[in-house]
Amino acid sequence: YLNGERILEVAKACGADAIHPGYGFLAENADFAEACVAAGLTFIGPSPESIRALGDKIAARAMAEAAGLPVIKGSPEVHSVAEALAVAESVGYPVMVKAAAGGGGRGIRLIATPEEFEGAASRAMQEAQAAFGNPAIYVEKNLSPVRHIEIQIIGDNFGNIVSLGERECSIQRRHQKLI
Repeated sequence: YLNGERILEVAKACGADAIHPGYGFLAENADFAEACVAAGLTFIGPSPESIRALGDKIAARAMAEAAGLPVIKGSPEVHSVAEALAVAESVGYPVMVKAAAGGGGRGIRLIATPEEFEGAASRAMQEAQAAFGNPAIYVEKNLSPVRHIEIQIIGDNFGNIVSLGERECSIQRRHQKLI
């Protein structure tokens, strides 16, 4: 997994007690977090269980719903264009079709009309398979105009939690945040 094994070797050789993985890639890799713990190092980041749970978009949606949080109308994981089309028809257009696995803006399509649905959903499934080894998708109602605001939160093993403020993420290119 990327250079995780080498990072662990260097950390041990330097006598490090902990590893902060930065952002993206290793920070989102539950196996790397587990490898740090197995090597006797503190992983500065979410637990492997949290990484796995929130890295699975379908499971994350279900967790949010179970916690009583508002969730955009959509679907569980679907495995065919026909299943996805039925969801799109029930929530109304426009919709977003999104890869169930992975991230980085891959496997996402905005679909405005039923006529473009089959081709766009098929392409999203093919891209998801190629990028993540999993063609499963889900469908969400597309909301527009909206702003994408994230709130960064950090906590420790002692129950201390601090909000680091909000971040404007609306400016995107190919479903990737630019700012």
